[in-house]
Amino acid sequence: MYDERLVAPMRLELTELGVEEMRSAEEVDSKLKDAKGTALVVVNSVCGCAARMARPAVAKALQNSAKPDMATTVFAGQDPEATQRARGYFTGYPPSSPQIGLLKDGKLVFMLERHDIEGRSADEIAGDITSAFDKYCDAPVSA
Repeated sequence: MYDERLVAPMRLELTELGVEEMRSAEEVDSKLKDAKGTALVVVNSVCGCAARMARPAVAKALQNSAKPDMATTVFAGQDPEATQRARGYFTGYPPSSPQIGLLKDGKLVFMLERHDIEGRSADEIAGDITSAFDKYCDAPVSA
C-alpha cells in the first residue's frame, strides 16, 4: 500500500467530481448489489495511465448530457476488499487497473481495461465512455 498522503489527491480527482468512493466490500454491496439503473465503476490506480488518461477521461465523460445514475470508484492497491468486491461485478473480465465499467441493473454492459486505456488520449477514452453513456444511460429530461 502507498502512503495515504500520496494517494489522497488521486482519490480527490474523482470524488470532487461527485464520484462516490467505496472503501469497503460492504460499501460496494450497499451501492451496487441491488442497484437499478446505471452505475459507473472506476477502478482507480496510482499508475501513470490512470493519472494521464483514465481519471481525466472520466472527468470529461461526466460532462456528457447522458450520465449514469450513479458514479462510483474503488482504489486498487489501497482498498483491496472493496476493489475485489467491485471487480466481482465485472463478469468475464480479469482484474485490471485502471478499469472502467458500466453496469445497468447490476449487469456489466461496458468495460475498458488497462490495455484499452494505455497509449490512448483522455479524449479518445472519454469518447468511448460517452458512447456507452449515450447507449445505456438516460439523458436528463428538459423542463
